[in-house]
Amino acid sequence: MITLNDYLYSGDTVLKILHNYERDLRNDAHKTGNPIDMIHCNFLIQLTELLEHNDFLTSQSQRIREFYKHMANQYPFLAFTVKGRIKSLIRAEEKFNGYIVEYVHNYYNQHGQFPSLTDLHSKLDCFRDLIAYRIVISMPACHLRPDENREDVEIKYLYEIASQIPKFLEERGFTAEVSCLENGNVSPLLDKSVQPYIRDYVANQKKYGYRSLHITFYDNISRSYIEIQIRTKEMDDHAEIGPSNHLGYERRQEHERQLRADIPSGEFIYFDEAYERGIKLQELELSKIDVNMFGATSNQLVNDGCGLYRGRQILPLEHLSRFQNDIID
Repeated sequence: MITLNDYLYSGDTVLKILHNYERDLRNDAHKTGNPIDMIHCNFLIQLTELLEHNDFLTSQSQRIREFYKHMANQYPFLAFTVKGRIKSLIRAEEKFNGYIVEYVHNYYNQHGQFPSLTDLHSKLDCFRDLIAYRIVISMPACHLRPDENREDVEIKYLYEIASQIPKFLEERGFTAEVSCLENGNVSPLLDKSVQPYIRDYVANQKKYGYRSLHITFYDNISRSYIEIQIRTKEMDDHAEIGPSNHLGYERRQEHERQLRADIPSGEFIYFDEAYERGIKLQELELSKIDVNMFGATSNQLVNDGCGLYRGRQILPLEHLSRFQNDIID
C-alpha cells in the first residue's frame, strides 16, 4: 500500500511530494482496480492545482478584504483578524482518510454491512474547505459596559457578522452553499434568512469543545469552494492551542482505535487502508522531515514556511479597535 509517509523524508519540495505521491498512487490504483484510490488521486490533484495555479487568489482575497474593511467601518470598537490558508498537505491527507474511516464505521454500525462503492464515492465528494478564511473577533474590555459579559457580547456580534456575510459576498461573485449540518440547533441570534447556510458549531458544540460558525461558498469567478469560519478569540484559542488541538489528540487516537476494533479486519479494504494511512500520519517524526521551508525540532515545535503541516497562509489582516489603531488601509 502506498502512503504519503513514503515521500515525506525524501528532501523533495511540497509540490514534488504531491506529484510523486499522486502519480504512484494512480499507477497502483490502475493495477489493483481500486476506485477509492482513484478518487484519492483526484483529491490530491485539487490540492496541487491550488498550490500551482493560484493567480485567482489575488481577486478572491481582494473581495474577502472588502468585507474586512466593511467590518472595520461598522464595528470600530471590535478587535479582529481575517486570515486565509490553503489546507496543508498533511492535514488534507488526514482528513480524506479520516472521512472514509468515520463514514464506513458509522454505516457498518447502523446497517450491519459495508457501504456500496457508489455510496462511499458520493460521500467523498464533500471537501469544500481546501481554501478557508477565518474571522476571529474580540471585544476589548475598555469597550464593555460594567453590566456586560464579554462572552455574551462577543457571541452576539459573532452571529450579527455571520448574518451579513452571505449577502455581502453574493454581491461579489460568491454563492452560499446550503449547510450540511443535520438536526442542529438554530440560535435565535442568527438571521432567519441565512440560517440554511450556516453550520452553527457554537450552538451545536463539536467534539473536544470545538466552537465556530462555518459558511461554505462557491466562488463563481475562480470556480473554487471556500469556507469562512467565524469565532471569538476564546474559541480560536481553544481550537488552535487548547484542548481541541492538544489534549484532544490522545482522545482522538483512542477514538480511532475504537473504530478499528469495531470493524472486522480484512473485510473491507478501503477502511483498512484509510485507517492505516491515518495511523502512519500520527506516527510521523516531524524533526526528520526535510522539506524546503519546513523545519521541526519536535512534533510540537514546528516552523512551517511552505504549508506542509500548518497550511499555506494567505490574506493576513488585523484590525485592533478604535483608540488602538485607526488605520484600515
